Amino acid sequence: MLELLLCSLLTIFPDYLYRRYRQGKRLGKEITLYSVWFELRFGIIACLVLTVSLITMIFYYHPSTTSATLFYRTIPIVPEIAGRVAEVNFELSAPVKQGDVIFRLDSAKQEASLLTARRKIAEVDAAMLAAQADILKAEGQLQEAKGALQQAQDELDTKSELQKRNPGIVPQRDIEKLTVAVAGRQGSLDAASASKQSAMTRLTALLPAEKASAEAALAEAQVDLDKTFIRAGVNGRVEQFGLRRGDIVNPMIRSAGVLIPEGAGRRALMAGFGQIEAQVMKVGMVAEATCISKPWTIIPMVVTNVQDYIAAGQFRGGEQLVEAQQVVRPGTILVFMEPIYKGGLEGVTPGSSCIANAYTSNHELISSGKVGSFKSFALHVVDATGLVHAMLLRIQALLLPVKTLVLSGH
Repeated sequence: MLELLLCSLLTIFPDYLYRRYRQGKRLGKEITLYSVWFELRFGIIACLVLTVSLITMIFYYHPSTTSATLFYRTIPIVPEIAGRVAEVNFELSAPVKQGDVIFRLDSAKQEASLLTARRKIAEVDAAMLAAQADILKAEGQLQEAKGALQQAQDELDTKSELQKRNPGIVPQRDIEKLTVAVAGRQGSLDAASASKQSAMTRLTALLPAEKASAEAALAEAQVDLDKTFIRAGVNGRVEQFGLRRGDIVNPMIRSAGVLIPEGAGRRALMAGFGQIEAQVMKVGMVAEATCISKPWTIIPMVVTNVQDYIAAGQFRGGEQLVEAQQVVRPGTILVFMEPIYKGGLEGVTPGSSCIANAYTSNHELISSGKVGSFKSFALHVVDATGLVHAMLLRIQALLLPVKTLVLSGH
């Protein structure tokens, strides 16, 4: 309507003035309801053509959308293991800090496993003390075997020397017995040395490995016990948390509630513009938005990112071919907009529906001097028509509460 009134001032109104004051025709006499088309046909046609052209130019170079929302992602409150709830620390809706225990599962099994792992470590420590005693015992047996071997060897050497000096003075049978005794003492010495080596190997290799395994089992049991404490990963707020003591929770079935991170949905506005604006939407474009949760307020924004893909064309590989007719509604170009001034989105509720405008600016191109006079004038016209869309946005912001509260059936 605003575009039609504007275009009529440039077409129909001058045509009427010409016929009224130049040709002397009077309204209600020569210019009547029946003759208005014949008299003002050139102005009406020019008005309609100019209106359509102006609307097309405005909506193309200064796109607008009502599909703008402060999207935010929630974190599901899901335990890593299934179990029965033993303790709940928060109500249906409450603020939480990072690390706070939201609820706790029954941990009798995990505590028993932890106790078993600790007892295993204590058992290995006791075995290490016993192994040290075995080493001391083996050292004593080794010294005893060395002494017995030395005694048998000395007696054999003495009698062998006597036999060499005075053959027959020592019976050959005694020398053979001593030789066998020396070999036996040597075997006892080797056995004592092997026993000591075995005890040292058990103390320095086997038992430390068993202790390391027991400590790993203890750490695993501690991790399993920690999993029974479901903590907040970030600062935020717990919402729709209806869990009660005695409930059974299973991560494969459903979450226990949702955690909304602090500041979620207060950084950027995501808006979906028509596909035809794909060549117009650029990073750095100035934009404006008004949201229903903060009426009568225009928020200056800037386009920070334009998504390169349209979500409507997404599909998952499966056993069926994609049918294009299944895409009922055409997808939109997703645009991320952030407020120009700090705190621009304060007071806007995350998830609120908004109306957004983006404005094309050719100032740098015009100032560069790389375009001719006619094109420069055309670009000035394109930039100037953004004022019409800005006025429309302010009219929408003014009428939005009335439309919502009065005309929506409340």
